[in-house]
Amino acid sequence: MKKILITVLSFVLIIQFFGVFGQQQKTILFFGNSLTAGYGLDPELGFPNLIQQKINEKKANYTVINAGLSGETSAGGLSRIDWVLNRQVDIFILELGANDGLRGLPLEATKNNLQGIIDKVKSKFPNAIIVIAGMMVPPNMGEDYSIEFVKIYPELVRKNKALLIPFLLDGVAGNPKLNQGDGIHPNVDGQKIVADNVWKVIKPIL
Repeated sequence: MKKILITVLSFVLIIQFFGVFGQQQKTILFFGNSLTAGYGLDPELGFPNLIQQKINEKKANYTVINAGLSGETSAGGLSRIDWVLNRQVDIFILELGANDGLRGLPLEATKNNLQGIIDKVKSKFPNAIIVIAGMMVPPNMGEDYSIEFVKIYPELVRKNKALLIPFLLDGVAGNPKLNQGDGIHPNVDGQKIVADNVWKVIKPIL
């Protein structure tokens, strides 16, 4: 009877072990420019790492990968996406296009490049959830350009049945207290708000 009890208890422990530790770690890939890279700050203070902290607090089985590159355009992103997709991706967060807008690049080219990136992700990881971070640009290039630029992101969301972060820098953009000296990149406090903007969208799907 004692041997049977020990065997049963051992079996239960094995089940519990694999139930907790045998789950495959899932990956959230942030793919973007200097905003994602945490320009001007210690990477630990950037919003992708703050998302990892929130995930850890929630005890969700996800690892955040930060594939942000300062100065990246949509074309640059399309050229390097194959190299980035070198491991399993379960949630893909696309944050690109702002540098295109600041340079006044053709809107159709930006949209096509972003779609090309999404197509490559879908091709390699058909079950990956796509999240698109909406962006805005100042009216330097004209009001029409700014208006049409903003439309790119919800259009991509509808086409790809993705999730939308309406405006990544909501509550941060234009506020000197929340940005670094360049007025573009969030400071430590601004990063916390950006992380909250992202968390609102991805928390329900974790």
